[in-house]
Amino acid sequence: MTEKSSRAEIIETGNPKVKAARILIQAEPSLIFSFLNNPKLHKEIDGSATITENISGPDELILGSKFGMQMHLGINYRILNTVVEYKRNECIAWRHLGRWRWRYELVDQGDGSTLVTETFDGACAPAIAHLWLTFRKAYPWTQIAVAKTLVRLKEAAESK
Repeated sequence: MTEKSSRAEIIETGNPKVKAARILIQAEPSLIFSFLNNPKLHKEIDGSATITENISGPDELILGSKFGMQMHLGINYRILNTVVEYKRNECIAWRHLGRWRWRYELVDQGDGSTLVTETFDGACAPAIAHLWLTFRKAYPWTQIAVAKTLVRLKEAAESK
């Protein structure tokens, strides 16, 4: 595997509040989706290194599912997420109280590989949340975390 194939490609969205990246994974969409719709596996693929523990939620997420995480970013805190988009093996997105959203889109390439795009969308957050994200310099940091998450997802899926 070349270095380039194990790196996520940063996508310019044209919106400074929306950060995205994509990666080609040599695995079927159903296998990749099994990591995304099971919150107990999110710590394994978290490129931000902020998830410390899954504290609540089902083994398999569906539209409307809620799941809680113990997090650490300077301080320890808990967050409750809600699944707001769901199409099995194709798309899943969740948000929390801040209303920003993490979205994964999977496109079957027809050859046993899947193109996965992750998007962090802060544009849907209320103004006060956007101010917080800006103050914390979250947008540039999140762009890197999104890319790292995709690399970790690729490593996990391809090792199965």
